[in-house]
Amino acid sequence: MCGLAGELRFTPIDQAPRPADLAAVERITHHLAPRGPDAWGFHSQGPIALGHRRLKIMDLSDGSAQPMVDNTLGLSLAFNGAIYNFPELREELQALGYSFWSDGDTEVLLKGYHAWGAALLPKLNGMFALAIWERDNQRLFLARDRLGVKPLYLSRNGERLRFASTLPALLKGGDIDPMLDPVALNHYLNFHAVVPAPRTLLANVQKLEPGTWMRIDRHGEVERQVWWQLHYGPHPDERELDLEGWTTRVLDATRDAVAIRQRAAVDVGVLLSGGVDSSLLVGLLREVGVDDLSTFSIGFEDAGGERGDEFQYSDLIAKHYGTRHHQLRIAEHEIIDQLPAAFRAMSEPMVSHDCIAFYLLSREVAKHCKGVQSGQGADELFAGYHWYPQVDGADDAYAAYREAFFDRSHAEYRDTVQAPWLLETDAAGDFVREHFARPGAPAAVDKALRLDSTVMLVDDPVKRVDNMTMAWGLEARTPFLDYRLVELSARIPARFKLPDGGKQVLKQAARRVIPHEVIDRKKGYFPVPGLKHLEGATLGWVRELLTDPSQDRGLFNPTMLDRLLSNPHGQLTPLRGSKLWQLAALNLWLSEQGI
Repeated sequence: MCGLAGELRFTPIDQAPRPADLAAVERITHHLAPRGPDAWGFHSQGPIALGHRRLKIMDLSDGSAQPMVDNTLGLSLAFNGAIYNFPELREELQALGYSFWSDGDTEVLLKGYHAWGAALLPKLNGMFALAIWERDNQRLFLARDRLGVKPLYLSRNGERLRFASTLPALLKGGDIDPMLDPVALNHYLNFHAVVPAPRTLLANVQKLEPGTWMRIDRHGEVERQVWWQLHYGPHPDERELDLEGWTTRVLDATRDAVAIRQRAAVDVGVLLSGGVDSSLLVGLLREVGVDDLSTFSIGFEDAGGERGDEFQYSDLIAKHYGTRHHQLRIAEHEIIDQLPAAFRAMSEPMVSHDCIAFYLLSREVAKHCKGVQSGQGADELFAGYHWYPQVDGADDAYAAYREAFFDRSHAEYRDTVQAPWLLETDAAGDFVREHFARPGAPAAVDKALRLDSTVMLVDDPVKRVDNMTMAWGLEARTPFLDYRLVELSARIPARFKLPDGGKQVLKQAARRVIPHEVIDRKKGYFPVPGLKHLEGATLGWVRELLTDPSQDRGLFNPTMLDRLLSNPHGQLTPLRGSKLWQLAALNLWLSEQGI
């Protein structure tokens, strides 16, 4: 899994290369220590400096240490992620005459890039962010996986480009003005805290878009290309498929995705919520012969009449398959105690209540194993959320999506922020409207699914899992984001997804594997009722975050704060999140990052 960092120092064409600031790269790299607690390394050569923190998963030997340098090929690599099909690619490269000194995926990437250049990327099945320095051409190649499972943050000025696996680490290099971006703030407050790439909440930090590569030379000249896009609609030979036919294809693809993600030199467990998605992972792992499987579940105290756990379902699956099950229950006081640490671990502020669940669950899981499979992505791919039927039947798909998903109207946003942060335009709404208008998804519901799968999923559930698991040196693998399964899901017509409360075709596949009790139930999630129904000590803590003069950054209108604090239970977003918590979460993140 790991964490990477680096700097490319720019020089005018008529001047000799300037050396990179290795001290800055060292500061950034060491801040990534939780992502890679097992080892670290640096490589500096003229205008480039690379840093790496390693979590040993694929190859436990020092042969896969990073940054990896091959002087014969003239390439240096720092890489974060996991390439599941590396054995097959290794064989292909050996047939081309390449020899190997290690047994992992890192060297396969290095030599694969030498053999195929950017054409390597479509060959990869995995999650990755990578940086490759071409010594002879004096240029840097950066790339990110199709679904953005692995992050890559960038900061550029006239002197240099820096990059890192997290935004907070990048700030440790210095030389970055942490001013907020008003457009990103608009996205945060409206689009459920999703700030689409390349923006981040900070104006001087960007993130490389998913499915994109960038090549930049030592003079600062940039070449950029989108190397993967998701297209909707069945292939010609799939147009006559019925539900049974699609179900078989989904089950086969999911089985393959689960099996290939067991390739590791360490044990891999499962985060078991008790829902269909994670339960299916357990069932399929048992099918492929994983007998001694560890599973992990978390629960919280009830609040506002809402149950704080789903142990009855996770226990059912654990007992059915005889897993080594670990059940963790968190008290309210521990949520407050651990929230600051969880927000320090966030590359960008996230409001979803289950961030703290993943943070605390990861803490427990990391005591038992280094890798887990997790069920993120199924709802966005197979239409598991309540707004998809609303969009499908609407005359105006954009308007229906906005009403169901957006946290605020544009008018309420204007009432929420102070004058310096106001935008005349509806930035988040304009982004979604433009995304819906792009070709490649003719059906209304497919427009929503494409947006959620390629934007919302990346910068909410996927980022949440990466940030919270890596805070404890834990690698999370997400089989539903296997690109083959993702592309298959996009070809399935909505009429096979929307029925049965959503995810019909996936539920039909699950019925062939797991007990029906976890399928025929109300949809659940990692619930943290105490952060939705703010009360007691938690409400007092939130009040202090928003009214303490030392926390006042001139962002929020005091009149709106008074309105929210006077009725904390009645101010929920369409997604049933607390508007009050959303503002407090931003203040907390800024404070924990020293901004």
